[in-house]
Amino acid sequence: MQIEQTSLPGVVILTPARFGDHRGFFSESWNRQRMQEAGIDIDFVQDNHSLSAQVGTVRGLHFQSPPHAQAKLVRCGKGRLFDVAVDVRKGSPSYGKWFGIELSFENGKQLLIPAGFLHGFVTREPDTEIIYKCSDYYAPECDGAVRFDDPDIGIDWAMGDVAPVLSEKDAKAQLLRDFDSPFTFDG
Repeated sequence: MQIEQTSLPGVVILTPARFGDHRGFFSESWNRQRMQEAGIDIDFVQDNHSLSAQVGTVRGLHFQSPPHAQAKLVRCGKGRLFDVAVDVRKGSPSYGKWFGIELSFENGKQLLIPAGFLHGFVTREPDTEIIYKCSDYYAPECDGAVRFDDPDIGIDWAMGDVAPVLSEKDAKAQLLRDFDSPFTFDG
């Protein structure tokens, strides 16, 4: 497993080794013992799998607040997407900063996003599947969102002429300047 730090402390790129032959490949996408040895100690309790049919489908920027805040380990099962994390921990030197990476079936990369970060993605291919682990169970009363196109965050989604496909929740999400973050930097 290759582990790469990003420009946002705590947000990590994990690239599992693939062992292939004429049949295809095998890859170990998560191994708690190996991650603990690398200093990553997260107890994942829920796996999610979603399909986005259209190119330009945007999901996010989402968060789940305490006491049910979630760390996530995100990968692409099919297709291609641009995955983004935004630091929203009050007092963090990187508050409001974002990091993005292309995740695809081909590159096998995964993005580890700690609690205290917004998460979102846009699909680059039709029928893109995203698979992710969560460190806490879904709690609707703790669910929230910040606008994906917030000018104060300034994410370059590189969508070109593709119009975003949004849920009603994401289209009505608040701006970062109106967001009273429940997360604090502990560093």
